[in-house]
Amino acid sequence: MARPDWPVYFMDIAERVARRSTCNRRAVGAVIVKQKRILTTGYNGAPSGMAHCHDVGCLMVDGHCVRTLHAEQNALIQAAHFGVSTEGAEIYITCSPCLTCAKMIINAGIQKVWYRDGYPDDLAFQFLEEAGVAIEKLDMGEDTPEDPGAGEEA
Repeated sequence: MARPDWPVYFMDIAERVARRSTCNRRAVGAVIVKQKRILTTGYNGAPSGMAHCHDVGCLMVDGHCVRTLHAEQNALIQAAHFGVSTEGAEIYITCSPCLTCAKMIINAGIQKVWYRDGYPDDLAFQFLEEAGVAIEKLDMGEDTPEDPGAGEEA
């Protein structure tokens, strides 16, 4: 078995983290990394202590489930909760960020976004590029479908 390079290694972990997701619409995982060390992880799910989508259903507003926090948000909140600096870090996400998450990533000082699957939010990419945040789609090979669920709202 070949040893995976660092981006594949961290995206593999993000894929495992996504398995903890509690939203029925999309499972997303995120891993924040600095100097090849994992700082925090996050998956999409309801705020702590609140009912989860898989228990009570999604709470839909304008085509979006508003019950859950996004994986990137949970990873950034975890860093803030434990006083971990994300300045200069990279984030590995199983799905490219929405505009709100992109703005949070920018303000958190993250320097690079790695993503596996696309999410239809051109403004998010525009903001990241304008802020100087590098963005790279990671091809995980033939076992990973290209943009599954593209066009679906999370």
